[in-house]
Amino acid sequence: MILNKQVGVFLNLVHCQFKHFLNTVFQKHGFNLTPEQYLVMDTLWDEGVLSQQQIADILIKDKNSVTKLIDALESKGLVKRIADTRDRRQNKIHLTENAAALKDDITSIAIETTNTIIRDIPREELVNFVKVLNKMSDNMNSYKG
Repeated sequence: MILNKQVGVFLNLVHCQFKHFLNTVFQKHGFNLTPEQYLVMDTLWDEGVLSQQQIADILIKDKNSVTKLIDALESKGLVKRIADTRDRRQNKIHLTENAAALKDDITSIAIETTNTIIRDIPREELVNFVKVLNKMSDNMNSYKG
C-alpha cells in the first residue's frame, strides 16, 4: 500500500478504534456516555458556559451534530439550555450538578484509557506524533484548492 494511502487508512482506523474502545470502557464503568458526548462535557468543564456554535467551533463539528449531542446530554440530565440574555435566538449550554459530580471519575477513566492506548510508546515518539498531526491539521486549514 502506498504511504499516503496508509496515512488515510490508519488515521481513520485508529480514530474509529479509539472511539469504540473508549465507549466500551465508559460502559464497563457504568457511564452512559459516548466519547463525543464526553468531549462536549469536557469542553464545558474547561471553558465554562458556551453557545452551541462555540462548542461546534472548538470541537470542529457541524452545528447539527453538536445539537444532537446536546439533546442527548440534556435528556440524561447533564446539560441544560438557557436562552442567552443578549440574543434570545441563541442558547447557552450549562452543565448540571449531575455533570459536575461525574467530572473527576470519568476524566480519570478517560486518562487511564488513553494511557493504555499509548502504553510502551516512548514520549519522544508521542511528541513527534502530535507535531505531525498538528502539521496535517495546519495543511488542511491552509488548503486553498
